[in-house]
Amino acid sequence: MSKLWQKTTNVNQLVENFTVGRDRVLDREMAAFDVLGSLAHTTMLESIGLMSAEDLSLVQQELKAIYADIQNNNFTIEDGVEDVHSQVEMLLTQRIGDAGKKIHSGRSRNDQVLVDLKLFFRHKLKEVVEAVEKLFRELIELSEQHKDVLLPGYTHLQVAMPSSFGLWFGAYAESLADDLEMVLAAWKITNKNPLGSAAGYGSSFPLNRTLTTELLGFESLNYNVVYAQMGRGKTERIIAQALSSVAATMAKMAMDQCLYLSQNFAFVSYPENLTTGSSIMPHKKNPDVWEIMRGKCNRLQALPNDVAMMTTNLPSGYHRELQLLKELLFPAFADLLDCLNMATFMLQNISVNKNILDDPKYAYLFSVEEVNRAVLNGTPFRDAYKQVGLAIEQGDFNPDKNISHTHEGSIGNLQNAQISAAMDKVLESFGFEKVEAAIGKLVR
Repeated sequence: MSKLWQKTTNVNQLVENFTVGRDRVLDREMAAFDVLGSLAHTTMLESIGLMSAEDLSLVQQELKAIYADIQNNNFTIEDGVEDVHSQVEMLLTQRIGDAGKKIHSGRSRNDQVLVDLKLFFRHKLKEVVEAVEKLFRELIELSEQHKDVLLPGYTHLQVAMPSSFGLWFGAYAESLADDLEMVLAAWKITNKNPLGSAAGYGSSFPLNRTLTTELLGFESLNYNVVYAQMGRGKTERIIAQALSSVAATMAKMAMDQCLYLSQNFAFVSYPENLTTGSSIMPHKKNPDVWEIMRGKCNRLQALPNDVAMMTTNLPSGYHRELQLLKELLFPAFADLLDCLNMATFMLQNISVNKNILDDPKYAYLFSVEEVNRAVLNGTPFRDAYKQVGLAIEQGDFNPDKNISHTHEGSIGNLQNAQISAAMDKVLESFGFEKVEAAIGKLVR
């Protein structure tokens, strides 16, 4: 197997298979980012005299060709090649000769992997933000569209007080806005450049780490080279916390959907082709999409613990089990993105029951309204509470179902504009435009 580090001794095949694991499969997802890192690194090498202008031109031209192949899905990590870094360097050397062998000067595979991961995570976090924003906009639209349609609110799964579809949809929208604050924290930690930390102790070459930071669109450096390496595992843990925060919102929404779609609730419905049936019960319309989503998102909430358990007792410096973090994070991004996109699709097809509260079993929803009405007319609260409670006990409770909630965030004053403004403020903080401009310039 072709390796960047191998000299003459061949590694035992069992050891080879065990230590490489799924790396070659997962590395394919990092291929474009490995090329981006090399484009920035070789530009820097030429600027400090470690690569000639002629060699730089050859290397960059071929790196851009490989990048185009990756974008067109024409790139593979060949059998016998250990990882994406080996594959790219091998292709360069095959195509342009000795100039391809110079691209590793001043870096280790450790910081090469680190920068690849940072670029990959940054890209995936942007996809998560975009998917969250799309779901958020759908929820706000549904909240406004159905703001006057009442539904029961529950505590302890007991009928409690009037709520509305405006409140229900809007609650999940605001939850996603808070979740993006967690994603923003992960983005800020991720958006720092580790390139130039080499094996974790820097280099005797006069590297210009500020230049590669600018070329790759990072906001700043991981300044201390030891900490740059310590950041592997820490970055993943913070990202895991962010993904699990979004997943927690999604899991709760999925659970509500499963309840509300059941015949005992019948608050919402979907077209038949978006639900599944039973092999023996012809009446069934099962919420399989929401159930699978609930399961995936519940599993994602274990992600921070999985990452912590893999890294919690490691000292500073690189350790091989860090590569296993890819097996946790890469599928997590895919699962969360699938859930976000599917939730948006489902909500685009939801129908709400506009006559839920016509059912007499929901009359007790208005007990607090009756108490408050009496208080507004001068009755002390405790007396009003006892009067309404006695009427319920005696079966004489006949509420006025007209409600008037005016305070901020209530049925009659959803504050959706304010929630949307909060979301917009978080979105603006990511600064995706700077990253896109830098990467666009690098691959031109």
